[in-house]
Amino acid sequence: MTSAARSSRPMMLAGGVVLLLALGLVVLMLVRPSSSAGSASAGGSAAASAAPSDTSVDAGFARDMSIHHQQAVEMSFIVRDRTSDEAVRRLAYDIINTQANQRGMMLGWLEMWGRAKSSSAPPMEWMGHTITPRGDGSLMPGMATDTELDELRAAKGEDAEVLFLKLMTSHHQAGAEMAQAAADSADTDAIRNLAAGMVRGQQSEIALMADMLTERGAKA
Repeated sequence: MTSAARSSRPMMLAGGVVLLLALGLVVLMLVRPSSSAGSASAGGSAAASAAPSDTSVDAGFARDMSIHHQQAVEMSFIVRDRTSDEAVRRLAYDIINTQANQRGMMLGWLEMWGRAKSSSAPPMEWMGHTITPRGDGSLMPGMATDTELDELRAAKGEDAEVLFLKLMTSHHQAGAEMAQAAADSADTDAIRNLAAGMVRGQQSEIALMADMLTERGAKA
């Protein structure tokens, strides 16, 4: 079995469990007790009519950020197995848990809204502009290329730590920009609140990673 396959297996298992838990959470958030079958039916109709459109900021952000988060989780699983440094492994663990959970929530909302989890529209079109992907697997700003991921898989020790911190800093910077756009423009409280929390969390981790790079004689 290749190292890529080994690193992707735990990511897929973790992602599947988180998605199931998030779907359950979303259902609990949306279902409200009713006094009669008629009121329950009316509530369901209201929820359906209030769902963001397929071309909305909400749906576009949920789709694109789910893809963005998936790669962050993948990179974190890779570096976790390439270093014994506790600080880097702790950061990777936090990113895995936070972003896998957020990804599950966004996919859960798309499911509840009856919206597709993928789209033929260009990435980030919901932000009012289109981007030209770097190619080689990098679909959106901040995303690592397949070549960079292979380099991370091949690195060990401090070399892996520095490469991970640099790649994740770029990833977070672009992710925070996307999240700020959603926090400013989304229609639903769910997306606005989640996106605003992402901005705060990723900016905090960018500062942490800058310090960790300095400790290793490198910079982003």
